[in-house]
Amino acid sequence: MAKNYWLVKSEPESYSWTDFVKDGKTAWTGVRNYAARNNLRAMKRGDPVLFYHSVSEKQIVGIARVQKEFYPDPTAGEGDWSCVELIPVKSLKKPVTLETIKSDKILKEIPLVRQSRLSVTALNEIQYKRLLELSGLESK
Repeated sequence: MAKNYWLVKSEPESYSWTDFVKDGKTAWTGVRNYAARNNLRAMKRGDPVLFYHSVSEKQIVGIARVQKEFYPDPTAGEGDWSCVELIPVKSLKKPVTLETIKSDKILKEIPLVRQSRLSVTALNEIQYKRLLELSGLESK
């Protein structure tokens, strides 16, 4: 079965990688965009997820994993919204900046660049491995 790869965005002032690591897990709630919701629904237990600090930092700072597949978002007052449960796996020693991503020929077309408002995006295996390579990690 093919593995899926993901990237989620969070403003570090709202919920940072440090908060996530301290919590040990989190329900990825509050997504109110249909494309992002559909990506959440496509996530499978065990899928790797890159954690991106948006707005102030604009860099990938860690690797997480899908612990629990999608279920109804408890923060949604109305509508058909979903969330997943994520757990932190590893902090990146060398964060990968948006500037680095935009200047990389393999990565310049990823959804983070093309659809910058989308908070949950898919990556292919080549893109995921390239991002790990740029962070100084060997891909797993």
